[in-house]
Amino acid sequence: MATIIPFKAVRPAKDKVGLVTSRSYDEYAPAELASQLDYNPYSFLHVLKPAYTNQQKMSAEKRFKAVAQKYRDFRDEEILIGDKKPAFYLYEIQSRTSTFTGIIAATSIEDYRNNVIKKHEDTLQYRVELFKDYLHQTGFNTEPVLITYPEKPELQEWIDERKQKRPMYLFTSLNRDRHTLWRIKDEAGIAWLQEQFSAMESLYIADGHHRSASANLLYEEDKDTGNEHLNYFMSFLICETNLKIYEYNRLIHDLNGLTKEAFLNAMEKDFSVENKGQELWKPDRKFSFGMYLDGDFYALHLKNKPSGSALDTLDAQLLYTKVLNPLLGIGDLRNDERIDYIPGTKPVTIIKELVDDGEFEIGFMLYPVAIDEIKELADNNLIMPPKSTYIEPKFRSGLVVYEI
Repeated sequence: MATIIPFKAVRPAKDKVGLVTSRSYDEYAPAELASQLDYNPYSFLHVLKPAYTNQQKMSAEKRFKAVAQKYRDFRDEEILIGDKKPAFYLYEIQSRTSTFTGIIAATSIEDYRNNVIKKHEDTLQYRVELFKDYLHQTGFNTEPVLITYPEKPELQEWIDERKQKRPMYLFTSLNRDRHTLWRIKDEAGIAWLQEQFSAMESLYIADGHHRSASANLLYEEDKDTGNEHLNYFMSFLICETNLKIYEYNRLIHDLNGLTKEAFLNAMEKDFSVENKGQELWKPDRKFSFGMYLDGDFYALHLKNKPSGSALDTLDAQLLYTKVLNPLLGIGDLRNDERIDYIPGTKPVTIIKELVDDGEFEIGFMLYPVAIDEIKELADNNLIMPPKSTYIEPKFRSGLVVYEI
């Protein structure tokens, strides 16, 4: 059974919510970031990256302390205000092509440790420790872990009914997405939601493996302090049918000393290779791959469908075991400087441009992973290769803050 609890969120003042919330810092181009920081004094980017122009000269500890101070300034100036009563929050993101709706709640560290909340990605220890230090120094988190749950009609009906009520926030961001937030603070609504999730055997992390691991590490180090906030971490819970899962495509800097002809001949051992010329070809099913090399697109279809575990039959793993490692000499998918990744949200023309410009020699396009594959991997304690999925929705920074 899964445990969720309401919490006292910190959130923007109603008249400033559209100015405060932001996309993730890393999503901004330098000019756009500079504009936000120069002309919008309310942007949460000021909290996330104070003194951003000279951040490279600051130690991590100094940066984190600066973040904590700027956060306190926003609280003191009542740009951010704290709720007095614990609540759940219902959040909807509506773009031109998709609508996502989920529940913001505090999820249990014990569930994480006992594998009620299941994982499918590996983590880098230095990143886990760095974010743990960030949480310890700043005392807050505004990046919830994206967690998915099985489809449950009665829960969806309840959500649809709640969405008919007057929201706390309704605003449009600069990228034209529409954001709506409802607060659920009535005891009956809170109890009903907790009952629904307590009946679920498992929840699955879709995005945020490092964040959840950092929360767990912070709990391990500070659990004797009596701080009950450490027993939970903020999550955005969304039905598995409402997720949008994209692939991560691969770009390689060279052919590992092979000629084009030798490489294509080697590929024919495991794949049927079809030259598509200038057709912008992407795979439309599992066990198929797109490739761009020397001005041409290729369709690659695996000759023999593999058997074995969910990992053995995963497209990203198959590309690694049959092409990237044996032919192109890529050993460490996470750290090898010869490989780069581009999410499937970007058009295939970007891969073509990067190869045509000579920055990379070859690009591979994959078919997106299915949610059932993710769950099967997690259920069997198997780990995906790095950069196997790019999952939406993405949460807005500064909309809801969990104080530790």
